[in-house]
Amino acid sequence: MLNRSDRSHPMTGEAEVKYLDGDFRVVKPGAFVRCAVTGIPIPLDELKYWSVELQEAYCSPEAVLKRHGRPEA
Repeated sequence: MLNRSDRSHPMTGEAEVKYLDGDFRVVKPGAFVRCAVTGIPIPLDELKYWSVELQEAYCSPEAVLKRHGRPEA
């Protein structure tokens, strides 16, 4: 299992992640995932928004709203 605080080998490239309720599990190590809406890389230690149902990450609350077809507030 990958320990998020293990910094002995700096991670590079895109990670593969399994999104869970309230947490996520790294399946393939990497430094980031991409926002499903914008394509912006999101460092794993900054990942806060994702969909368990769609298994995708979002860079911001606005991206979540856009993905689900809701107008931004």
